[in-house]
Amino acid sequence: MSTRLVVLDTETTGLEPKAGHRIIEIGAVEIIDRRLTGKHYHQYINPERRIDAGAQEVHGITNEFLNDKPLFGSVVDEFLEFVSGSELVIHNSAFDMGFLNNELRLNKSRLKQLEHVCGVTDSLAVARHKHPGQSNSLDALCRRYGVDNSTRTLHGALLDAEILADVYLLMTGGQTALFAQDDEDADALADAARDRRQVQRPELPVLMASVDEVAAHEALLDGLDKAAGDGQSLWRKLNSG
Repeated sequence: MSTRLVVLDTETTGLEPKAGHRIIEIGAVEIIDRRLTGKHYHQYINPERRIDAGAQEVHGITNEFLNDKPLFGSVVDEFLEFVSGSELVIHNSAFDMGFLNNELRLNKSRLKQLEHVCGVTDSLAVARHKHPGQSNSLDALCRRYGVDNSTRTLHGALLDAEILADVYLLMTGGQTALFAQDDEDADALADAARDRRQVQRPELPVLMASVDEVAAHEALLDGLDKAAGDGQSLWRKLNSG
């Protein structure tokens, strides 16, 4: 059975749904069997309230831009259809899930919690486990894994989801791919070595010592025998053995 991941990000009017803050953008991309399919969900949402100045500095979305965008209640069914049955991958999932579940409650959705139809993987927790004691922000992970985020001057939900998808695939499986390539190289080297061992080489000629060379060798051994003091040198013992 294929594994379907949906990498998701949101932008909001502020930091706390309990303070009345709402979602203004949802971006999500689909991954099946560790491959981006090109399918995505992207929606701007009218939050029915003002955006905090600090939040606007982060994502650059203005109140005026959102005036004609749909309310969450009018897009919730399409959103749920896209994500249902998937494993959501979210960086700092508690933040986004808190906002998403808050929207479901505010709009009296048939679904009370998104976790009832989706699994959730927190890519921040994965990164902290893999790189303890290091910065594991999305920007830091991009630098660590060589993912180009040069277009990310402001946060945007769909752009961040696309970048996170690349980072997550590298973080959870990139090394496996590299090792697979190394294994292929090792197999090729082993095959080449095996072929070299099986090459038929010509027999090496055996050169016999001449009579004079044998006599000179024996004279040398006689001299070693005398020097040994016990009548026989080590070389003579080896030859006689």
